[in-house]
Amino acid sequence: MKKLLQILQLFVFLSWFLGFSHSVLAQSHTRLTNLPHIYVNTFGNVGIWSKTEYVYATMYYVDENDNVLQYDSLQIRGRGNSTWNMAKKPYRIKFHQKEKFLGKGYANAKNWTLLANAADKTMVRNAITSEMGEWLGLKFNPAHKFVDFTLNGTYQGTYQISDQVDVRPHRVNIIEQDYPLTSESDITGGYLLEVDGFHETPNFSTRHGVYVTIHYPDDDEIVTSQINYIRNYVNEFESALFGSDFTDPELGYRAYVDSLSLINWFLATELCGNIDGYFSTYFYKNQQDSLLYFGPLWDYDIAYGNDRRKGDTSQMLMTDDGYGDTKIWVNQMWLDPWFSSKANRRLKEAVDGGIEDFLLQKIDSLVVLLERSRELNYNKWGISTRMYNECVLYSSYDQYVTDLKNYITKHTAFLLRAFAGKKVFDPFEEFANSIYYYHILNSSTNNAIDIYSPSQRVYNEDNLPEAGALVCSWKEDDSHLSQDWNISKVGDYYFVENRLADLALSDPTEGAATATTNVGTQLQVAKADSTDDRQLWTIVSQGTNGRFNLINKHTAHAINLNGGSRNDGTSIISYTSDARNATSYNRQWYVIQSDEIPGANAIPSVESIDYALAFNPHTQVLHFGADNLAELRFTALVFAVNGQLLLSFPASEECSLSHLPRGTYIVSWTEGGHTRSVKFQK
Repeated sequence: MKKLLQILQLFVFLSWFLGFSHSVLAQSHTRLTNLPHIYVNTFGNVGIWSKTEYVYATMYYVDENDNVLQYDSLQIRGRGNSTWNMAKKPYRIKFHQKEKFLGKGYANAKNWTLLANAADKTMVRNAITSEMGEWLGLKFNPAHKFVDFTLNGTYQGTYQISDQVDVRPHRVNIIEQDYPLTSESDITGGYLLEVDGFHETPNFSTRHGVYVTIHYPDDDEIVTSQINYIRNYVNEFESALFGSDFTDPELGYRAYVDSLSLINWFLATELCGNIDGYFSTYFYKNQQDSLLYFGPLWDYDIAYGNDRRKGDTSQMLMTDDGYGDTKIWVNQMWLDPWFSSKANRRLKEAVDGGIEDFLLQKIDSLVVLLERSRELNYNKWGISTRMYNECVLYSSYDQYVTDLKNYITKHTAFLLRAFAGKKVFDPFEEFANSIYYYHILNSSTNNAIDIYSPSQRVYNEDNLPEAGALVCSWKEDDSHLSQDWNISKVGDYYFVENRLADLALSDPTEGAATATTNVGTQLQVAKADSTDDRQLWTIVSQGTNGRFNLINKHTAHAINLNGGSRNDGTSIISYTSDARNATSYNRQWYVIQSDEIPGANAIPSVESIDYALAFNPHTQVLHFGADNLAELRFTALVFAVNGQLLLSFPASEECSLSHLPRGTYIVSWTEGGHTRSVKFQK
């Protein structure tokens, strides 16, 4: 009986299909505009009401040259979250077999999306964001091909063919795991993950409450061991991010992330002003790769100031005002001098490289491309009909385009200011090869560190301070050369030398001091000796306003403004170093540039010096060679190929790489305003 029923169902289907095929073939499949046209007819002309259940259909695709391609056994269903509730609905199509639907250079896949872009009256926000991702260097950026779309004989409007975010070449191109797993299977990757703001069906949540969905391996293939592996790995990353050593490139979170994709993804999210950029965030991990990669960019139709829930976002950072759990991670990263410096540099590079003009030109070209199609689209849907949370409704398409362009211009200018305001003080960036003296000012009083004190100062015959002169606080005064300090890098420490004489900031505390004992000794200046631990200091950044602590290498004490007094001549003392370093402004300092150091620009250029960079594979030592190494007065930086800074060293010294694994590395240095880079194999 069951077999007979199946035969009857097959007969009904074949009868319908033959009649359906005849009627469809009789139709004229032509383009209505300059865009390609997609015609989809479902079995029995049934409607598409579900985001989970597919219906069968046939599709005809009319390309730009009026060639007609027919696809049988197609399946189609709804897609999206908020977008599925709009009048103009998005869809997901599934071919019977893998198709290079968009041709060479695009994915060979069964699943593709038809984006309606209903919430975006310009219909180009997703497309220009994909172009931005490409411009910034992200590895995968979803396709954007605009078409006209007709469903069951009814014109639906202008749609965008785009990739489904999944794992395969030309999409998220990572290694696919064995299925089924064996005892020999490698479960270190690949994984496609999403920080999922809906919290509906996450696979796990982290210790800091970030909900994560695993998109690959698929739900019907993934097993407990894989879930446990990637959950533990993401938690390890998060623990490193919030650990005490989170700024350390090897012990902190940077050991777990691909810095290039992180910064480029972050910059794109902020440039777009996408309030959902941290609500839905894709990231992935490849097999035998210790890094998490951020991206691809996805779902940007409400970006660029196109959602009234937050008002005018052109003057907002999404890390401050956007939605989503990923902010928990990114706001912690902002506290890392490396991240804040890298974000500022990358933004400036993008702006100087013309990212704003690039986006504006892309908008113009897409506006021309869509001119005929958008007229048909808005004849159907209405140009001033609210679809979602559009900030403002206009009566013309051009007004929406102008709003989009203005947003990009205003928001880019804002980001330059906002990023600079959040930048954490990076002493290496500030002082490495500096050509300036600095005033060191107290965060509580704004008075400067000085050795000018008539009642305490020690003079020589030239009426200049001598070793033993006491260090005090004084109202900032450009005429006090005793407030000028040359701050230079010595290994992992900093050397602080006063302008008036060959004298350096020193902690004279006697006895076997620890961070909390023998405190209260007034600091002095001593004859400069960069090998003396009492004259070497660690600079610990505090927050995003350029504040820092100065911690002495010998005593482990912080320098402190005695009593927080504003009076001139107040002593600067060697004091307790503990958790209050982060909150006590008496222990916090900041710098401003003073005069240029005389002769600093007269250092001989290495272009006139015969020198070479060499790596000894036996001793694992990297070093420069020259007749006089002292003439090589620059600092070299060693990077991994992913852009992660691993270490730095003075060019006049050797650098051991024995702790680094085998691989390719890049050495970079800047001298005389020119940056040079060399790649080598270890």
